[in-house]
Amino acid sequence: MVGRRHLLEAQLAFAAISRLLIAGALVLVTPAASAEDWDRLFSPTLGDLRADLAEVKASGRKGMVIMYHFEECPYCQRMKTGVLAQREVHDWYLREFVAVAIDTRGSQAITGLDGKVLPERDFARAQGLRGTPTFDFIAPDGTPVYRHVGALYDTVSFVGLGRYVASGAYRSQTFKAFLNAQPQ
Repeated sequence: MVGRRHLLEAQLAFAAISRLLIAGALVLVTPAASAEDWDRLFSPTLGDLRADLAEVKASGRKGMVIMYHFEECPYCQRMKTGVLAQREVHDWYLREFVAVAIDTRGSQAITGLDGKVLPERDFARAQGLRGTPTFDFIAPDGTPVYRHVGALYDTVSFVGLGRYVASGAYRSQTFKAFLNAQPQ
């Protein structure tokens, strides 16, 4: 009986060790931060929007998009995980815009296009934000051209928002009309 008990304990220990080894191997082959993470869309800015705008001009992109968000915002979180983490969103936006994320409760210093330096939360307040997420689109010359307030929960609509601005359609029609006119 003692031999059987030791054999059973050894088998259980072997199974537990096997599970740990498999879990460890999965951790080693799974990247800690996937290229699909939402923040990969955004410029690793040092907080100077003038430098980000200079990148827009140097790269020939359509402009800059600023996302105002905060960590506890449920609408922001849903958008970050469901839309902003998608490769097609990254591919399209990174080709057309320089994207910057500003935490409306953050303290990182932001240098605005006017050269004024404020903590993120004060900068966001100075922009007159009423809710998050908010997306401000800025032309290459620094002119604010369009503001979208609220989340978009599918990639088609969010890329559509970028196309709406990049095409200049915001000058002559509403975003909703633009999306409805797009081929399905």
